[in-house]
Amino acid sequence: MKTKTDQRTGTGERLYRKLMKESTAGLLFSLPFLLGFLFFILIPLLLSLYYSLCKYNIVGKAEFIGMKNYVSIFSDAKFWKSLKVTCFYAVVSVPLRVLFALLVALLLLRDTKATPIYRAMYYLPSLLGASVAVAILWKQVFAYDGLVNAIFGFKTAWLGDADWAIWVLILLSVWQFGSSMLIFVSNLKQIPGTLYDAAKVDGGSGIQNFFRITLPLLSPTIFFNLVMQSINGLMVFAAGQIITGGKPMDTTLFYALYMYNQSFTYNNAGYGSALGWVLIGLVALYTAVLFATKRFWVYEGGL
Repeated sequence: MKTKTDQRTGTGERLYRKLMKESTAGLLFSLPFLLGFLFFILIPLLLSLYYSLCKYNIVGKAEFIGMKNYVSIFSDAKFWKSLKVTCFYAVVSVPLRVLFALLVALLLLRDTKATPIYRAMYYLPSLLGASVAVAILWKQVFAYDGLVNAIFGFKTAWLGDADWAIWVLILLSVWQFGSSMLIFVSNLKQIPGTLYDAAKVDGGSGIQNFFRITLPLLSPTIFFNLVMQSINGLMVFAAGQIITGGKPMDTTLFYALYMYNQSFTYNNAGYGSALGWVLIGLVALYTAVLFATKRFWVYEGGL
């Protein structure tokens, strides 16, 4: 006959085996992500950090040169040019993108039979906007013999004009507001209708309700979209590479594109790696500044 001690031991052993099975299953399901993170993120990241301290052209042997790449960056005129272009692009395109996303979200807030179709139509450019096919299409639309000139009767070489080329890329970015729009729609639906009912009883107008109820309660979502879109804006690459190639006169030479050119066009991967780590530092600094301003305008009191 089993004693209570034996029963406890048996129960403990069964519990231990069950936990081990669950841990093994969890590890197996997590393994693809862990291997992907290890081989496609962590190891390349560490290698790029090492190569940033080397003179390296990808095919040859890396020659350790210390901090020389980093010292050279800050005396590189094209570095400052690409940084200026990227910052201008991000400062202009990100607020416009978030603003358009919010306006469209407010328009699509009402539930009708056609609302899901409209939401899908507005979200579609965000799925396709970073693709090579859409970039090529955008390039054709704004070509000298493209759709824009044909419809409006203009005779402007948009992509060859130093004043207009960057605005074509900004317009593409604004057109990709679908993901932010869906986030806004989701959060707008979570605002209790009783708040608006109470404001209506107090005589609040639609504009007053927007600025005193909707906007404060939506400020955490605005902050989230602002941070995410700003990071994407600072790391923009595909549009500049495919549509303009950084031309004309480097007016669309984005930072990531310059980093790519140094690494693969000029065969200076060590310098390109150093540019990449400087970009990581700049993005981290920019994000830290945004978080530092959060307490001044983001409402975190909850609904």
